[in-house]
Amino acid sequence: MPSPVGNWFLTHHLASSWQGYVSAVLPLVTIFVLFLNVRCEGQNGQSGVYISAVGDPGMRRDGLRVAWEAWNFCNEVGEEAPHMGSPRGADCFDLASNGDANYTVVHHVSEADNKLSYTDSFPGNNYTNPNNVDLYAAAKEIYLGEKCEVKDNPPWQFWMVMLKNGNLDTTAALCPKDGAKVGPFNPESRFPCFGKGCMNQPLVYHNFTSIKGNKLKGGISGSYDLDVDLSQSVGGDISYYSVTWEKEVGQGGWSFHHILKTSKKYPWLMLYLRSDATLGFSGGYHYDTRGMTRTIPESPNFKVRITVDVRQGGGKNSQFYLLDMGSCWKNSGHSCDGDVLTDVTRYSEMIINPETEAWCRPDRLYECPPYHTFKNGTRVSRNDTANFPYDAYHVYCSPGNAKHAEQPTTYCDPYSNPQPQEIMQILPHPVWGEYGYPTKKGDGWIGDPRTWELDVGGLSHNLYFYQDPGTTPARRRWTSLDVGTEIYVSNNELAEWILSDFDILVPAISSEHGDSTRLI
Repeated sequence: MPSPVGNWFLTHHLASSWQGYVSAVLPLVTIFVLFLNVRCEGQNGQSGVYISAVGDPGMRRDGLRVAWEAWNFCNEVGEEAPHMGSPRGADCFDLASNGDANYTVVHHVSEADNKLSYTDSFPGNNYTNPNNVDLYAAAKEIYLGEKCEVKDNPPWQFWMVMLKNGNLDTTAALCPKDGAKVGPFNPESRFPCFGKGCMNQPLVYHNFTSIKGNKLKGGISGSYDLDVDLSQSVGGDISYYSVTWEKEVGQGGWSFHHILKTSKKYPWLMLYLRSDATLGFSGGYHYDTRGMTRTIPESPNFKVRITVDVRQGGGKNSQFYLLDMGSCWKNSGHSCDGDVLTDVTRYSEMIINPETEAWCRPDRLYECPPYHTFKNGTRVSRNDTANFPYDAYHVYCSPGNAKHAEQPTTYCDPYSNPQPQEIMQILPHPVWGEYGYPTKKGDGWIGDPRTWELDVGGLSHNLYFYQDPGTTPARRRWTSLDVGTEIYVSNNELAEWILSDFDILVPAISSEHGDSTRLI
């Protein structure tokens, strides 16, 4: 496994030849503006032209925009890791041509920017400086977003690498319960923690993207074990992660190579690559966000195209998400407004690890949604043992503030989000085949790399999500879509995968609500 401080770690320099940069980039922009103009059939047979909803369709832009964020168990910071700054960073650049197909990488974010800590003031006079680690990280994301922003109409900022530590110190009173602040409570076996400090943020080592020959390469890597020297070794009982991005100039798209390893001290870790909204809330994040998704996809008509190559699975408890979608709406159906007591994060995740079992069974109805809706609109109750597709569901849990949840039910963990959450986890099964999803165990797993075109809008339209009785159905607008794994409470497991070609496709004209979809 490569050292995080290898020989190709290069400092970056601002190029002076903007004229050369413009002449090099504009032809590429012209090519990419001719984005995927594809004809698709949507929900209920609706057909039409679909266009990309993201700023960098298919990850093909030479001038990459990528950022990273790290969360504790309840999606906050809590405490910064020593000498790492606030856990937000970015690698955003364009290429300047020096003639004869020679290029210089022009970085827009410096190491000093990435190392900014909540004790530091943001450069310039346009930013507030919250004296709070959680609020400062949110403000830093806005600051980095402005430095990375591509001034398209509408503008966009970056892909987002997300890291999360699953340790919870129940004695520290750092995480709310369904959005409400609570005091310390006794340790529970379901929440790993080795003691004080177990919820720490990771070490982050950044290799600024550089160019060698015609290849662009950059990445981040690190560990949650704060006392290790990763330049010497990444073996043994230590946690580790890395994300490396590579591309040939003017050819193909970016390839993101991910590695995630757990340890005894850090047995529950998460690593995803996300396309988040460019404004507003994103999945599980109750602050103003920045991201790649310029047009928010809405059920029932949008698709996701991705290429995923799983190399190592991460063990039997690795919940590898071919796609994880995140949104937020209240149980009344209204949009979220930042009130963590009434906002509800909604997740749906397709797990492709063939070792993941269906907990939803006829004798465990509390782990199943109340009903399943087939693509043709037929609805079947979970009590209908002859027709309900139990094996299509890993688990369903109701939001903790659902006053009228159909019983029996399991309520979602109240601590691992800043507000109540609802989770629907599905497994490969023939009922999902009509949406382009995996239909059997092993589809898309190790040794079976695939490019997927998923009818995420159609599937998410038909999935069950709780609302209070008699309320108007919420608009299901998905502000976060991501790929990656959550390795749940497992010592020394390793997952490895490559992601490329990420794109979100939406109708060129959305007539359901009478508004036009943004064009690129």
